[in-house]
Amino acid sequence: MLFRLTIAAFLVAFLSHNGRASQLVEAKMETSLTPSPVEYAALLPDGYDASTAAFPLLLFLHGGNGDRGFLTRMRPTIDEMWNSGALPKMVVVTPSAGRSFYMDFKDGSQKWESFIAGPFLTHLRSKYKISTDRSGTLLFGISMGGLGALRLGFKYPGLFAGLAALEPGVDPALKWKDVKPRNRFWRAPELMETIFGKPFDEAYWEANNPASIVGASAAKIRSAALGIYIDAGDEDSFNLHEATEFLHRILWDNQISHEYHLVHGADHVGRTIKPRSIEALTFLSRILKPPPPDREAEALKKTLAPLKAAAEKRK
Repeated sequence: MLFRLTIAAFLVAFLSHNGRASQLVEAKMETSLTPSPVEYAALLPDGYDASTAAFPLLLFLHGGNGDRGFLTRMRPTIDEMWNSGALPKMVVVTPSAGRSFYMDFKDGSQKWESFIAGPFLTHLRSKYKISTDRSGTLLFGISMGGLGALRLGFKYPGLFAGLAALEPGVDPALKWKDVKPRNRFWRAPELMETIFGKPFDEAYWEANNPASIVGASAAKIRSAALGIYIDAGDEDSFNLHEATEFLHRILWDNQISHEYHLVHGADHVGRTIKPRSIEALTFLSRILKPPPPDREAEALKKTLAPLKAAAEKRK
């Protein structure tokens, strides 16, 4: 009897989960901005077909040499969060971008940044039931995808409400000459020249370096109130924790609000990626659905306000 009840409970749970199934669709978009049509995957939440309302859009950017299969691998985590209510229902899209850095190449042969921020976003908004404004448009990226999310968010804060960049492939410097070999050993000079020009154009690198963009556009980023989440493991094999810490300090010094996690014992791959991704997606969920005011915190601010004002006068 107990065995039959256990099987029945399992079947109920199984059918309940699958009754709220998401849909993964694959498509491609013709464009003259990249060498070939861009393949992408879109994850549609359960209830998508029946809904008359627009869903938020999350651009979900893969790492170097990846492709749209990244979304397939991350789908169980997203489904899990949807089914638990931890993440609002949204349309999640991953374009296949190879090892492009999500950049416009210096020689104009590939224009990934222009593609994603322009016709690709327009295409998605016409094809899927998604938000057509900034408040419902988000970025998530890991490694190279984190680099892309930061650059897109910092350059176009008027297009995106928030971004999450896990272990982003950024550099701990404002000038290329200050990037040490330990921070660029994993990028062949040939790759960098393909993207940044041959000979390597240091000014073009700086114009596309997230930390440098923050310095040049801090006021614009602040005024947009862009939600920013950055993370790295303190044992990152590519030393990206150094670069992420550097970016954190640049954001801090420019008084740009952000959330920063340096994860103890975490590397660039492995078992920490799922919980770290959940943390980042939870941050983005708060962008879409901000929590109510914290009465206790508000009361403390009110109490301390006169003391802070007096301290400022004594400077």
